[in-house]
Amino acid sequence: MDQNRQTLLYHFCRVQLPGVALAPTAFERHLKRAYELYRAKSDNGASEAVFLDNLYPLDWYLASACLDGDNRAWEALFAARTSRADCLLVDALRARAVRLYPRDEERQENAVVEFWSHLLVPETPGSLATLARFDGQRPLVPWLIRVFQNWHISQLRHHSHAAVQALPDDDLAAELPVVGANGQWHEAFCLAAREWLGGLPDNELLILGLRLRYRLSQREVANLLGVHEGTISRQTTQLRDRCLEAIGQQLITQGWTGDDLSEYILNEMGSLLMDEPRLSADALAALLHAKGIKKVKLGEG
Repeated sequence: MDQNRQTLLYHFCRVQLPGVALAPTAFERHLKRAYELYRAKSDNGASEAVFLDNLYPLDWYLASACLDGDNRAWEALFAARTSRADCLLVDALRARAVRLYPRDEERQENAVVEFWSHLLVPETPGSLATLARFDGQRPLVPWLIRVFQNWHISQLRHHSHAAVQALPDDDLAAELPVVGANGQWHEAFCLAAREWLGGLPDNELLILGLRLRYRLSQREVANLLGVHEGTISRQTTQLRDRCLEAIGQQLITQGWTGDDLSEYILNEMGSLLMDEPRLSADALAALLHAKGIKKVKLGEG
């Protein structure tokens, strides 16, 4: 790997995260590990340059320091946010635990506490620890949330909870479908998704934010906005269908040939919504205020 570029990357991470001190030798070891993970998942054996071009360096550096047992790195991870201005990672995990284990507060709390140690434990003897399977090619926080959710759903399935929807028997930390080693479809998706979001009127944007970002039920949204629950149900379905049609058509036009396009769009949309400025807490509060709703307690999902 280009030594000059590696040195620049190391000093960049040290400057940006001064409290997290990963030794140069450990830095190099983790960088090689992440590249080998990335190359193994690439059909054509992607180059080191492509790997570095698509690396989220601070996310990867923080995860590597956590693997090396740096307490300050773990503290930084606990304090990580799910978007530029909203809830903490630990709060997002707790919100998902509430949905996974309704009416069981003790299990909800334990689910989050146990997760941190789970990150350092291999799924099977001789395999990599869960956190060591993060190759830095996508943002760390959405990846962790997805691993958390999939892990607990897998545990629920193992104990034969009939209400839990079955998941594919794939690797819990596997990347979402990406066609092409350079992640070209992620960029194409973001452009198409932001174009679609930019065309939404305020009333639909508000429903999208309340339903998907804050995870309010259809009944809660209907009560909040003073409309019939069936109206919110129809509008939510229409938003979903239009999203899939508009974004899917753009990706197909650009050459998408992979399977499960709808699943890819919906999975990627979850991360994008968390960073969409028009769906920030302040923006949604302004939309509610415009409707005369001045005070409402919103939970983060």
